Amino acid sequence: MVELTFLTRAGCHLCQTAKDTVAEVVSGRDVTVTEIDIDTDEDLAGRFGWDVPVVLLNGRQHSFHRVDRDRLTRALEALGA
Repeated sequence: MVELTFLTRAGCHLCQTAKDTVAEVVSGRDVTVTEIDIDTDEDLAGRFGWDVPVVLLNGRQHSFHRVDRDRLTRALEALGA
């Protein structure tokens, strides 16, 4: 199983687009998705600031600002999902 963490914030238009892409790509795969609003976590807000959305795969940063469907698909396949 792959752990995908989606870092976002309220009112972020890029976040909604990325969220839709993530949902499409993970559908039917062995992936657990956790969404975190960085504004609820001081450490995350300080670390990522305006660089949202951010996708972490098993704790490692995969992408930020935009999520490329094909790149995310390849990464998940490489991780066995």
